[in-house]
Amino acid sequence: MNLLFLCTGNSCRSQMAEGWARQLGGDGFQVQSAGIESHGKNPRAIAVMQEAGVDISAQDSTRLTPAMLEWADYVVTVCGHADEHCPLLPAGTRKEHWPLSDPAKASGTEEEIMQTFRKSRDNIRLRVIDLIDRLKHEEAKETA
Repeated sequence: MNLLFLCTGNSCRSQMAEGWARQLGGDGFQVQSAGIESHGKNPRAIAVMQEAGVDISAQDSTRLTPAMLEWADYVVTVCGHADEHCPLLPAGTRKEHWPLSDPAKASGTEEEIMQTFRKSRDNIRLRVIDLIDRLKHEEAKETA
């Protein structure tokens, strides 16, 4: 199963989702993330994932390509902009939307901003666990 997480800039939410899916998905999943644009990696996203034991520092902030869409079996958009601007998917590619707020837009003290990133990280983790569980369950039903 090839999973593609898509957001506007591929700097926070999709990067965290990719990291969680790589860690939690096991051998049955190949994972990438991309953006409608490429904004570079967000250091706070890297830091909060590192706190949770997931190193996303080597992941690239990439722009979506037609080859990525062809590769993907399942596309998850993690923001409204990406959902609205997602190109037409190839036949058979499944899509799901997660309306996640952007932690990079958080304001306040550094600790308040980091708390927003942590909440986002934990929310994304739960969503990735749910997605992987659903996909594994579907696969098990198909092979039974």
